[in-house]
Amino acid sequence: MTTLTIDLPDNLAKEARQAGLLTPRAIEDILRETLRRRAVNGLFSAADKLAAVHLRPMTMDEIQEEVNAVRAQRKQRASGT
Repeated sequence: MTTLTIDLPDNLAKEARQAGLLTPRAIEDILRETLRRRAVNGLFSAADKLAAVHLRPMTMDEIQEEVNAVRAQRKQRASGT
């Protein structure tokens, strides 16, 4: 568990306290939601960049080759070699 100290303008702290937003649970919820939203935004941003590249669609054989390569890497890591 980590303890944080933050400085807020008095009026903001008062409003947040009255709204129940300064409890550990509320702050945790706010932080988790913000992190989730940033992750989603990052995925959409990456998808937009990929769409802009106009790559040739992969064939089913190419997709299967990629899947097989990933599985082989995982198997190799799992065996420790």
